[in-house]
Order: sequence, then structure tokens, then C-alpha cells
Amino acid sequence: MTELLYFRLNNCPYCRQAEKYLEELTEENPGYKSISIRYIDEDRQTELANSFDYWYVPCFFLRDKKLHEGAASKRDIKAVLDAADREISKTTAPSAR
Repeated sequence: MTELLYFRLNNCPYCRQAEKYLEELTEENPGYKSISIRYIDEDRQTELANSFDYWYVPCFFLRDKKLHEGAASKRDIKAVLDAADREISKTTAPSAR
């Protein structure tokens, strides 16, 4: 299963804002609820966080592709969810044989 990786810090105001946007967008578009999001706290999951190439939180990866890094607008978070939704749809669609 493909999951969206979300790197965050508890004390980060930009992360709290991104999470607010995630909630709002999921309420506005219930289709986003099918996106599995793995929340990764940099302070608690340091080894995993250090294995990815980024400097700022919030940061979103889908597999090894960085979708967004740093302070985000609602539009930025929507773009992340749309990209994840498209990718997940590709991997779960039945083959066209």
C-alpha cells in the first residue's frame, strides 16, 4: 500500500497549520480519506527522518518523491493530496488487459 509520508515537529506552527488544512480538505473532499498518511515526528523518529533529503517541515513524500517542503498554503496541501490521490489511483487501478 502506498502511503503519504508527512514529516513534522510538535512545536512547529507551520505543521499545525498544514494539519488544519489536511482536516479541512478531507472534510471538503471525502475522497481524500482513502489516502493513508503516515505522520512522522522528527524528534521521535530521527533515524527515519534522517534517511530522507529535506530541511524544513512540514514535508511530504510519496515513496522517494518530495511533494512539498516548508510552510504551506491550503492550495499547497491540496496539491499534495491530489498528487497522492493520482499516484494511489494508478497503483490500485485494475490492469487494462
